[in-house]
Amino acid sequence: MKKITFFLFLLISFFIHAQDSVQLKSQVRHTIDELRDFISIPNDALEHADINRNLTWLAQKFNERGFNTSSLPTEGESLFFASFPVEDNKPTILFYMHFDGQAVAPDKWNQSNPYKVELKEADGDQWSTLPFSELDTDINYDWRLFGRSTSDDKGPIVMFLNAIDLLKKNNKTIPFNVKVILDSEEEKGSKPLPKAVKEYRELLEADFLVINDGPVHISGKPTIVYGCRGITTLSLTTHGPAKPQHSGHYGNYAPNPGFQLAQVLASMKDTDGRVLIPGYYDGITLDENTMTILKSVPDDEATIKNQLQIKTAEKVGGFYQESLQYPSLNVRGLASGWVGEKARTIVPESATAELDIRLVPETKGSRLKNLVKTHIKNQGYHIIDSIPTKAERLAHDKIMTITEKGVTDAFRTDLDNPYGQFLKDVLSTTFDEEVVQIRIMGGTVPIASFINELEIPAFIVPMVNADNNQHSPNENLKIGQIAYGIQVFYGILSTEIK
Repeated sequence: MKKITFFLFLLISFFIHAQDSVQLKSQVRHTIDELRDFISIPNDALEHADINRNLTWLAQKFNERGFNTSSLPTEGESLFFASFPVEDNKPTILFYMHFDGQAVAPDKWNQSNPYKVELKEADGDQWSTLPFSELDTDINYDWRLFGRSTSDDKGPIVMFLNAIDLLKKNNKTIPFNVKVILDSEEEKGSKPLPKAVKEYRELLEADFLVINDGPVHISGKPTIVYGCRGITTLSLTTHGPAKPQHSGHYGNYAPNPGFQLAQVLASMKDTDGRVLIPGYYDGITLDENTMTILKSVPDDEATIKNQLQIKTAEKVGGFYQESLQYPSLNVRGLASGWVGEKARTIVPESATAELDIRLVPETKGSRLKNLVKTHIKNQGYHIIDSIPTKAERLAHDKIMTITEKGVTDAFRTDLDNPYGQFLKDVLSTTFDEEVVQIRIMGGTVPIASFINELEIPAFIVPMVNADNNQHSPNENLKIGQIAYGIQVFYGILSTEIK
C-alpha cells in the first residue's frame, strides 16, 4: 500500500510539474510577442519623442494589469510610475528598471533594423535567423531574441508584466504593496533622478528596493547582488606649443605634451596595477566572513583570462571578486596628434587622457578626484580648468587642464539584511539551486539616491544572460532567461516574508 501511495505521489507531482511547464511556456510565448511590440518603439535616451512614445506604451500595458500609473515630470525626461492600491497591513516592495536604451549604429548590427526583433539559433560560431512561426510548435530556450534593449532593460519589464498575468491566472494573492519606477535616462546617467526621488519621496516610499538590471552570473545560476560601484570622471590635458610644430625643427626643444601626460599617468600606478596615490584605498577592510562570500562566487579565473585574452591580472585584489571591492582608476581614452595613415611629423600642441574612477561605498568621488589633482600638482603642474592663455603658458613650465563631471555614488547592502535573505530564499526555492551572492558588482546603477532619500535597503536581482551584448551591436536575450525572469518575479510576488 505504501508503494502504491508513493507511486501516486510521484505521478501527481509529475503531472503538476508538466502542467506548470506548459503554462510557463505559454506565458513565455506571450512575453516574446509583447516584447517584440515594445522593442519596435525606438528608445534612444537622447530622443525626447522616443521617450514619450515609450511612456504611452507603458501606461497602456500597466493599466491593462490593473495598475494605477503616472508619468512623473523631472528636470529632464519623465519617469514612469505604477502601483497597485496600497494596503496598510502589507510591506511595500519597489521595483526599479529603465526603459531607455543606448543609441544604435545599424551598420554594425547583423540585421537591418535593431528595433525589429529577430529570432535566431546558434549555428556554430554564427547565428541563423528563424521565422517566429517556429515558436508555434515549441519554444527552444536556447534560441535568442536580437534587438536593442531586449536585455537592457525592456526584457525584464515585460517579464514582470507577464509574471503579473500568471499570478492572476493562478489566483495568487500578492502579499506586498507593489510599486514600480522606470527610469527614462539611465543610459544618460540619470542626472534628474536624485532630485526627482526627493520630490516624489512619499509616492516612492517602500520597505525595500529590487533592481532588475544587468546579467546573472556567467555560471547561469540564480544571482543576487548586494551593491554596485559608483562612478566619476576626469579629463586631463597637457599642453606643449600653442600650435603643432615640425618635429625636425622643434623636436628636442618644444616640450612634448604626449610624453608629459604619459609620465603623469605612469606615476599614478605601479606595474601591478595598484594605485600609488597616497590615501586612495583608505577605509577599505575585508573581514573573514566577507572574504568567504567573495570566494563563494563561482568565477573561474582561467575562463575570465581566456575571454579577456590576458596572461596575468592586475594585483589590486587576489582574485576577481576581491578586485571589485576597491576603487579603480582607469584610462578610458587617450588622444594626441594623429595616428595611423594620418600620422604627421609634429610635436603636438596637446595630449588628453579621459579617466574614470569606479567608487565603492567607503570612497567618495570628490575625495578621490582631489587626491588625483593633488598628486598631479605634486608633479609640478599648474592646474586650470580651461585652455591656457598666452600669459599662463609663459608663466608656467607645466600646465594641465582638468575638467570633471559629477559623481554617481556606490551602494552596498549588508549581506545579512533580512530582505536580502528573503530574496535569496525565494531564488533558492524557485530553482532548487545554490544562489550566487555578489557583494558588489563592477558596473554602476544610479540607485544611491533611493537608498539615501528613502532610507531602504536595495538589491539587484538580474534576469538576463551574461553574454547579452548590452550597449553593443547585436544585443540579445536568451529565451530561457525570459522563463527565468517570469519565475523570479512570480516567486517574489507570491511569497510572504516570514
